[in-house]
Amino acid sequence: KAEEEGTIAPGKTTLVEPTSGNTGIGLAFMAAARGYDLILTMPETMSMERRITMLGYGAKVVLTPGKLGMGGAIKKAKELVGSIPDAYMLQQFDNPHNVLAHYETTGPEILEASRGLVDIFVSGVGTGGTISGAGRFLKEQLGDDGIQIVAVEPAESPVLSGGNPGPHKIQGIGAGFVPGILDRSVINEVATVSSEEAIEMARRMAHEEGLLVGISSGAALTAAVRVAKRPENWGKNVVVIVPSFGERYLTSALFAEESKQAKEMVAVDVEIPVPKTEPGPPAAPAKKVAAAAKKRGEGTAAATASSSQSKRKSADYKNLTVPELKKELREKEISFTSRARKAELLELLLNAKN
Repeated sequence: KAEEEGTIAPGKTTLVEPTSGNTGIGLAFMAAARGYDLILTMPETMSMERRITMLGYGAKVVLTPGKLGMGGAIKKAKELVGSIPDAYMLQQFDNPHNVLAHYETTGPEILEASRGLVDIFVSGVGTGGTISGAGRFLKEQLGDDGIQIVAVEPAESPVLSGGNPGPHKIQGIGAGFVPGILDRSVINEVATVSSEEAIEMARRMAHEEGLLVGISSGAALTAAVRVAKRPENWGKNVVVIVPSFGERYLTSALFAEESKQAKEMVAVDVEIPVPKTEPGPPAAPAKKVAAAAKKRGEGTAAATASSSQSKRKSADYKNLTVPELKKELREKEISFTSRARKAELLELLLNAKN
């Protein structure tokens, strides 16, 4: 939208954005495709996979102290925008187009896929764009009483529930403040989930359902299961947003045990069977081979050459003429094994007379 309005332009504008990783990765491949320079600020506590992926797209990544959370990343991004000419921050936490994108896409997709049979909608709150946009659309289509919207946040940082911000392991949600674009009017309930609960659920999804999801997905699924188990919700359809891939958490606490096992693995011995060779036909006696060759008229030249070669070895090279010495050298060029004998022939050749 900013590009359509002429606010930014490829090759001119440097995009700057604070991120916990997922939006940053999306911006990184879009910036690469459209020709923008991109600087992403991110808390140092986010996974290594996020850093590598964003760097892989050519973006520059600036890490901020983990204890400051997303607030520190936002502050650093604002500093960079103020010091870099033609820099622009899209600001996902305050950008109304974030909400609009989910209102126009995510909400309608959920309604269509479920054929309108949605009773409860559960989503984690990072920027607040998903739950605000999709939630508002679903409320408008199904009625305020026709659907229940549940927001999910970390139990260690229950800001939406009125608590204080704090460190947690659920990357992607729980920014530590109330996002500016969050529409709290569409939210019926705020569920808190601990980091341990989120990690355990994410691991269960991989082991039991074959779905490799991230920690924030584990948090949303924990809340969804909890709500679905309530007696009053028996038989109702619960839709939950699973926003993260497990591949972005391989070096995080989610796969700490598997990471340890993988590093301790050693190669096992492999026995390679030696193929058995079938015995060939027995060799014919030498006398029979010679007799057969003589009968065919073969072997005479070879025998003569061999005899001549044998005699030549014991010959008096001093009595050879120059052409004979040259011939001897040519014949011995490949098969000669005695350097001394060859040197002797060369010396004789130099001193020989025609």
